[in-house]
Amino acid sequence: MKTNAVRALDRLGVRYQLRDYTVDPEALDAETVARKIGLPPEQVFKTLVARGDRNGVCLAVVPANTELDEKALARVTGDRKTELVPLKEVQPLTGYIRGGVTALACKRDYPVFVDETLELFDVIAVSAGVRGTQILLAPADYLAAVRGTIGAIARDKA
Repeated sequence: MKTNAVRALDRLGVRYQLRDYTVDPEALDAETVARKIGLPPEQVFKTLVARGDRNGVCLAVVPANTELDEKALARVTGDRKTELVPLKEVQPLTGYIRGGVTALACKRDYPVFVDETLELFDVIAVSAGVRGTQILLAPADYLAAVRGTIGAIARDKA
């Protein structure tokens, strides 16, 4: 399936693979997606939409088995504090629905902050912009495509 995210990678000449999985609307979490595509959860990255008190909306990309450290995100964005946007705002802001959010070909060009663990892998998986398809690509290619900034923004789930 050619999504906007896939088309963006094609325009940039980025090599990638698509991996499809069966969607369960009751289990959209990234850890479930990781199991379905056969990768460890630390290698599958979810994209979260956050808002800072100074710099506004940004995208935070963290491993499936972690949660966003909002204080750490604020440090790297230059905000005093950040928080996740309410779910009802995600689609109007990004053009993507929950379970399909990606920093690739987002509705607007938001700043992207990616957890530093991304660099531990030869290949990572991110949403292709729809539920049911993940993009597997090299971390460096992903960072270049989204013009991402690396930082320690994830923490273990409580």
